[in-house]
Amino acid sequence: MKYEKPKKVVHYDPQSDVFYIGVKRGNEEEHFELAPGINIELGRKGQVIGIEILNASKVFKPAVRALGRKILEPVSA
Repeated sequence: MKYEKPKKVVHYDPQSDVFYIGVKRGNEEEHFELAPGINIELGRKGQVIGIEILNASKVFKPAVRALGRKILEPVSA
């Protein structure tokens, strides 16, 4: 029986600017590109085991800006 190394649930590598979301334990058997820079990793039985986002800082920049504005807005009663 092959030992399957557990994956981290969420991991960001700032040097390679890759954000990874582990969905399920398993070894990647194949992957496909969902959109430019967004890869879906599949396990032995074709199940999704992870999502990889390349150039993550660029992908998330608009969301971070929008969240920053929301956080800084005063709360109305």
